[in-house]
Amino acid sequence: MYWNKDATRPLMNAITIDVEDWFHVCGYDVDPAAGSFQRRVRPNIERILLLLAEYEVRATFFVLGSVAEEDPSLVPLIAAGGHEIASHGYSHTPARQLGPEAFRDEVRRTGDTLERQGGRRPVGFRAPQWSLGQDCPWAFEILRDEGYRYDSSMNPLPFVGDRKGPRFPFALGTVSGQLLEIPPMVTPTPVGNLPTGGGWGFRFFPRRMIRSTVNRYNREGAPAVLYLHPREMEADGPRLPLAPLRRFAVYGTRKDAAGRLRYLLESSSFGTLEHVAESCIPVS
Repeated sequence: MYWNKDATRPLMNAITIDVEDWFHVCGYDVDPAAGSFQRRVRPNIERILLLLAEYEVRATFFVLGSVAEEDPSLVPLIAAGGHEIASHGYSHTPARQLGPEAFRDEVRRTGDTLERQGGRRPVGFRAPQWSLGQDCPWAFEILRDEGYRYDSSMNPLPFVGDRKGPRFPFALGTVSGQLLEIPPMVTPTPVGNLPTGGGWGFRFFPRRMIRSTVNRYNREGAPAVLYLHPREMEADGPRLPLAPLRRFAVYGTRKDAAGRLRYLLESSSFGTLEHVAESCIPVS
């Protein structure tokens, strides 16, 4: 069962922020408490908040529970701007590595923390590194059972997602009811989908190509979902010693991320993912 936009609501795209630090990279184990890892989340989040406020845009912030606990004033700061607070899990460990029991514990712990700090329990979730898929159906069952209404963890890309997965919002059936899945934006091409909605693709591909994809989604009656990490706002920020290709994907071409975000804010309408979810209705 797929979902269509509710015709009674205006079509809205969404900007989403994965609230994590520069060293939160899946597959690279670090212990910030044991080393000289300078936290850079807050100043970069403040840059993002100022830019969004300039255009009076509200976004969805997927917050790591561990980051929220380290800086208890961060979630209230974000929420004060009218932005949606959603969950990014607790430890930035891929869901498949956690398994059902630890995954539920992380979801519940982060939900409790975000509700305590933000005054409202989150209804949206995004797994680190797009680590939910058909091979872990238990995760969707847990999310719906814990009260989540939508997920944004299934990326229609190779290597980090399901390259043949749907590009537009669709419903996942669970024992506790339906969970709406809202994938990030990609650009379909004859050789496969390109990651223009965020990450290295958002920073690398031409601006006009990205804006054209947003417009294409909207013409097809679908929301374009963009995603950004705080570290991308800091071109000369600290970096982990990753292999060249991984280093490029995580840190490369960051000098233009803020400019690209501004470019899109000037040309398209954006809101929260919760707004997108509320604008969807089930169809057969």
